[in-house]
This record gives sequence, C-alpha cells and structure tokens, in this order.
Amino acid sequence: MSSYSVRPATTRDAKAIADIHVATWQAAYKDLMPADYLKSMTVEKRLAYWREAIEFSEPQLLVATEADKVVGFVGFDRSRDAGTKSSVGEIWALYVLEAHWGKGAGIALWDGAREGLKEEGCTQVTLWVLLGNERALQFCEHAAGFKREMPSLKTVAFGSTRLEEIRLKRTVD
Repeated sequence: MSSYSVRPATTRDAKAIADIHVATWQAAYKDLMPADYLKSMTVEKRLAYWREAIEFSEPQLLVATEADKVVGFVGFDRSRDAGTKSSVGEIWALYVLEAHWGKGAGIALWDGAREGLKEEGCTQVTLWVLLGNERALQFCEHAAGFKREMPSLKTVAFGSTRLEEIRLKRTVD
C-alpha cells in the first residue's frame, strides 16, 4: 500500500513542480548531460512553463503528495508525435524527488495518468526516455509495463551534447 496520494495539480503547486523538475533533472542526468547545461535549467524558467501548463491543462498534470508535500508529478495528454492517431496518449513528463525513488510515488503517478488517459479515450500510450537513463528505463519497462519501439530512436541536442532517446509504448488498460 502506497503512502502517496495523487491529485490534479493546482496553480499553488507550480513552484513545487518546477523545483522537482529541476532537482530531478540534475540528479537523474548528472552523468548524461553537461554540468553547464544542467545548471542552466532554472526553477524560474520552469515555473513559467508549469504555471501555463496548469492554467491551460496542456499537458494535464497530476501531483503525488506525501503528508501534503508534493514529491512528484506527471504530465500527460495526446501524443505530440507527428502522424499518431488521436487514440494515442503520451506521458510528457514524470518526475519524482530523488528521496522518493523506488518507493511507489512513480507508480502512483503512472496509475493516475493511465486513468486520465482512459477517460480521454486513449487506447495506447507512449513516452520518450534517454537511452542512458537506466533508472527510468527500468521503471518504465518493469514497473509500468512499457516496451521499447526500436525503430523510434532519435537524437536530441542538450547544449553541446547529443543524446539518443527511445520511444516506449503500451496499451492503456
């Protein structure tokens, strides 16, 4: 039984979401991305983005809380990939504070997003993960049941570094 509650994000959550986004990037990607790129990702920049996302529900956002403290979030909506059917959803972002990794917050957020995608009429869901992010790949494949789509590899620039991402997919059930 998880000690985490999941609920829709409110405007009051924007700062916590931005804090989590930056802290988690800096922890999860410290061995993948250049330090100067990670330092350039600021809470102030992310705060504007997440405030707007909450205001316009694009993506839809849920937060995981423990004892009323926001410890993670998930953003989801229709797939942003060109040529996908309207029945395909996408996890745009799923981040949990490092202190809560492996403790059930990610699964609680995934379950909430899956329910939201079902309500939207989605039958499949995708997400993109950096190939070097073994923790995320383990979570997506083993805990959340996603499978890699091998021909989907793409290269993405993060500052001066180029990294490969792979799309993972599963049914929404």
